[in-house]
Amino acid sequence: MSNTIKTVNPATGQTIREFETISDEHLQQKIEQTHQAFLDWKQRSLEERGKLVRRVGELLVKHKDRLSSLMTQEMGKPISQAPPEIDLCKSICDYSADNAASVLAEEARDLPGGRALVTHQPIGIIFGIQPWNFPFYQVVRYTIANLMAGNAVLLKHAPNVWGCAEALEEIFREAGMPDNVFTVLYIRDEQASQVTEHKLVRGVTFTGSAATGRKVAAAAAEQLKKTVLELGSNDAYLVLEDADIDKAVETCVTGRITNNGQTCVAAKRFVVVDAVYEQFRDAFVEKMKQVAFGDPTDENTQLGPLARKDLRDELHKQVKESVEKGAVCLTGGEVPDVDGFFYPSTVLDNVTPGMPAYDGELFGPVASLIRARDEEDALRIANDSVYGLGGGIFSEDEERAVRLARDHFDTGMVCVNGYYIAQPNLPFGGVKESGYGREHGGYGMLEFVNTKSLMIGQQ
Repeated sequence: MSNTIKTVNPATGQTIREFETISDEHLQQKIEQTHQAFLDWKQRSLEERGKLVRRVGELLVKHKDRLSSLMTQEMGKPISQAPPEIDLCKSICDYSADNAASVLAEEARDLPGGRALVTHQPIGIIFGIQPWNFPFYQVVRYTIANLMAGNAVLLKHAPNVWGCAEALEEIFREAGMPDNVFTVLYIRDEQASQVTEHKLVRGVTFTGSAATGRKVAAAAAEQLKKTVLELGSNDAYLVLEDADIDKAVETCVTGRITNNGQTCVAAKRFVVVDAVYEQFRDAFVEKMKQVAFGDPTDENTQLGPLARKDLRDELHKQVKESVEKGAVCLTGGEVPDVDGFFYPSTVLDNVTPGMPAYDGELFGPVASLIRARDEEDALRIANDSVYGLGGGIFSEDEERAVRLARDHFDTGMVCVNGYYIAQPNLPFGGVKESGYGREHGGYGMLEFVNTKSLMIGQQ
């Protein structure tokens, strides 16, 4: 078995560098060192933790150009889209530091014959298994919340972005974080179970596919350890009869191609009522045709390569199977004869149940157009999914759209007349096969703490 992992530039297919994986013995040492760091870290004041977390955010911005270039090199993110990811990380650091005291505050409650306190205490090491598509944000999202809560963090990052993982560890060190409070594990997939099983590891958080999420959750459950899962989705964006079609088209194209279409909360299925279907379809296809793939290091490039060859091949397989089952490809849909792992912006029409484009998650710049009879049918189609992460509604009647989103959309997040991704002050997470648990908005700080009751008798 090879002890090296290669990172590959998806725009060229060329190897960037090789990383050595650590031995099982070294892994055990890392876990024990992280636990020792936790024993000290949990006793640090929120003010001290917050000061260091803010410093992490400041250094991320200081190194923004280098980190942006690294993301583009390792996973193909268009260079113009990389700095906003770093800015989001900075906002998460600031929000967490600013709000931890109120989120984690002790609460006095009544107790007959005495008084009671509810307190939130850190529990230990939290193990994060994270994907490559937002290589800094995904890590910062769970790490900062847990550090503010007083936990220590282990990271198993996706191997194709280990350069980003290394850069993060360097920034935490430069910020003055105590050694081993945040530790990157350069381990093979099969070594991850050793981390989950270790008695000093108290929780596991995973972002990725539903199939892998099941395995991660099952392994943690075997040890009676809590998990937070943020899994896949095939978010439906509903275009109702009274929608501003120009706005809907512009927003939906952005929502489909951002990050090369490799976003869990990307707009993926476009459910359009019959009355405006042709109008939306024609304008949407024309706009998607204008999105050309190209060199991700060029500031003008909107669409870069997919992160790996196997991901590009799987996406094309899903497109072909959907077409074989009756979908109509209106643009794109062919693997280009160029170096790298590029895939063109693609629109599939006549998408129906039983097709990958309807039932599954197409993780790339492929849009599924689905015709609905009316508003009620559109909501039925939107909820006709095993997933439930995000979604959207376009309607000029904002009050009605909000009511539909709140009362009838079976997802964790809904956009109304816009496309938004993560916000530091709003809970992030899904339902059904999109996972469980919430991050951001303070909720992530409460996922892995011991909410403890103190019952104090009168003296």
